[in-house]
Amino acid sequence: MAHSGTTELDGQVLENLPNAMFKVQLSDGRVVLCYLSGKMRMNHIRILPGDKVKVEMTAYDVDRGRIVYRTR
Repeated sequence: MAHSGTTELDGQVLENLPNAMFKVQLSDGRVVLCYLSGKMRMNHIRILPGDKVKVEMTAYDVDRGRIVYRTR
């Protein structure tokens, strides 16, 4: 379930960065910097370049997001 005031977008991971950060290309072509959500860190979900993910974004910062789900 998404937080209030956020939108969920689909994307593809382009690059792994330190501290569980990722560069993700969204379905509309934008490239954003994303971090891994706490539940995904707790459950040790691994994300590699090329994975399809769902990203939550707020209207306040359109250059950053949070990865909340990895699709298969």
